[in-house]
Amino acid sequence: MTLPADPAQPALWRASVVTLFPQMFPGPLGLSLAGDALRREVWSLSTQDLREHGLGRHRAVDDTPAGGGPGMVLRADVLAAAIDGASGPDDPRPRLLLSPRGRPLTQARVRDLAAGPGVLLVCGRFEGVDERVIEGRGLEEVSIGDYILSGGELAALVLLDACIRLLPGVMGKDESGTEESFESGLLEYPHYTRPRDWEGRGIPEVLTGGNHKAIAAWRREQSLRLTKARRPDLLDPA
Repeated sequence: MTLPADPAQPALWRASVVTLFPQMFPGPLGLSLAGDALRREVWSLSTQDLREHGLGRHRAVDDTPAGGGPGMVLRADVLAAAIDGASGPDDPRPRLLLSPRGRPLTQARVRDLAAGPGVLLVCGRFEGVDERVIEGRGLEEVSIGDYILSGGELAALVLLDACIRLLPGVMGKDESGTEESFESGLLEYPHYTRPRDWEGRGIPEVLTGGNHKAIAAWRREQSLRLTKARRPDLLDPA
């Protein structure tokens, strides 16, 4: 069930989603920290059902691709009407189309989005959307990875979760969002907790000695080691 914003108490950060499946929202975002923040109106969520703007008796939203080919394409007129219904001309929020051909979503971009007024997300389906609505409504294409999903809804949930957790008052400690993978350009260092010994494996001694300078150096070294082994592209993005 979607929880719309209360006009009397506008949330700090507004999310609107254009989708064929509004029942998928808030989904997991209605639980845990994001769900608590939604109920406290730290952020708001509304959906625009694309089918409501469909044409004819069957509320058609797609048509065959110009030039031939498999699948169907979301119509520009239908999708534009749904976008206009979710966002006025003076809406300052960025309009993002979840698309596998978009620019990769990065932690830096997530931080920029979280610091803004919110987002309008457009969830694609089928073979894609008419290119003219991307141009005509100023959609920015964003990808969450080099793989294909059935539609943009799951990608939208991922993007929203990444942003919402950074909003003030969502996480217990502000530093929880800064000492993580990608925040410093590196993967995060390993974590340990009680018990001190588990199945013959102990906690590295440096973490139990109380020398904070040595702990910081160890964590930096471990981050570099993991990044070199698993994501060397982060060290040499060119």
